[in-house]
Amino acid sequence: MIRSNKKFIPVMLMPFTEDKKIDYKVLKDLVEFYLNAGAEGLFANCLSSEMFELGKDEMIDSINFIVNEVHGRVPIVATGSFGNTISEQADFIKEVYATGIEAVIVITSLLAEENDEESLFEDNVRKLMELTPNIPLGFYECPIPYKRIMSPTFLSEIVQSDRIKYYKDTSLDLNSIKSKLHATQGFPEFGLFDAYMVHAVGSLQAGSAGLSCIQGNYFPELIVWLCKNYDDPNLQVQIDKVQNFLIENMDVMHYAYPASAKYFLQLTGFEIQTSCRRTDIEPLDDETKEKLKQLKISYDQLKL
Repeated sequence: MIRSNKKFIPVMLMPFTEDKKIDYKVLKDLVEFYLNAGAEGLFANCLSSEMFELGKDEMIDSINFIVNEVHGRVPIVATGSFGNTISEQADFIKEVYATGIEAVIVITSLLAEENDEESLFEDNVRKLMELTPNIPLGFYECPIPYKRIMSPTFLSEIVQSDRIKYYKDTSLDLNSIKSKLHATQGFPEFGLFDAYMVHAVGSLQAGSAGLSCIQGNYFPELIVWLCKNYDDPNLQVQIDKVQNFLIENMDVMHYAYPASAKYFLQLTGFEIQTSCRRTDIEPLDDETKEKLKQLKISYDQLKL
């Protein structure tokens, strides 16, 4: 994942049947959907995959399935830092890495409690890295159970290990991203991917490796287009149009997510149930469905 080549790395949805079992037929179709759109990697077993609602066996089975389906066409990363202790997390990271993925993603908010000092968090990261020698890692500022943002100074420290391949930034702060990018210069195998599409163009221009956002579960080809064309002066009108479209429709895409993304895909003809295991999301009611239908119309009218 080279920073100079901007890439879209989808945060993969997890399809379920009506009785909430993993729908592997649709998961196979989703893999091809992302790759056909131009994605240059996949983030499996993430929050969009409803990872907190999956058992460990389901995580391993679904990651293995994705690895086999991709068959080396693009790199895959997947979350693996689950367990009650750092030692247990390290053991599961080893299991996840054994599936054949490129790097195992660590959730920053699972390495310390919300009120714990930053020093404890950093010590736990170092301990986890010591317990998982030679395994490539990534980090994700997941907003659940709470959001822990890594400091540029500490990110620089761990990137110097040459083991950190991916970082998903959810700080919502372009200045924070710029500071992290400055602190990690000189490590081309490391890539910071932005999740916040309000400043997608600014993040790409600042030097991020690409985008890793939920919007790619609505229209991945649009995010791919932005990654490829964000700096083309001949396309400035279209670039501004895409950036404004992402800003204006931020709320509707986050509401009732990921059920909303699944419903939007249904509107495009993709066969996927809106079933989710998460119980903490807003209802996919008639009003929400109408807004998603309008989103589909607006997207169809977006001429590039």
